[in-house]
Amino acid sequence: MQSRRLFLAGILACLPGTALAQGGFHFPRPGSGRRQGRYRGRRLVAWNGPEKPGTIIIITRERALYHVLPGGKAMRYGVGVGRAGFQWSGTAYVGRKAIWPDWRPPKEMIRRELAQYGRRLPDLMPGGIDNPLGARAIYLYQNGRDTLYRIHGTNAPQTIGGAVSSGCIRMLNEEIIELFDKVPIGTKVIVR
Repeated sequence: MQSRRLFLAGILACLPGTALAQGGFHFPRPGSGRRQGRYRGRRLVAWNGPEKPGTIIIITRERALYHVLPGGKAMRYGVGVGRAGFQWSGTAYVGRKAIWPDWRPPKEMIRRELAQYGRRLPDLMPGGIDNPLGARAIYLYQNGRDTLYRIHGTNAPQTIGGAVSSGCIRMLNEEIIELFDKVPIGTKVIVR
């Protein structure tokens, strides 16, 4: 009976617009159009910049991440960006990647949350559906050091398109899974 269920689940996962299972959790398939808010999902766009295919460009004022593709194209993803006072820009590279990453909020964030909201953040939150880093995290490095900025999933899809984070770039879980699978360690990332 179990093998029949697995077979049927496999067939359903291949159909357009059905759920994508990841780590026991289900997300809409990229491009299925099932979204909250105004964001309707990734789309292929023309790209005429000088960047090489494979490069990630984040344009914070557009709330967009572009993954440059060959042939003058890019995949455009909507993102949530850092709110005022928490934004970062510059050139980095993918130094590390993690599936269902643990989250260790910085000490200053723990103090700020307690002072501003009376909420005590944990020192460590294990990876999982309730973790604010979502399904995947791409860690940005400069000169061999972690910048503490990430491109990561979110358990709050309604925040895509906003300036809401403490500096990191948020993506829908199903879209960070797709990007994560396409970019290797060493990929150049430009944040404007």
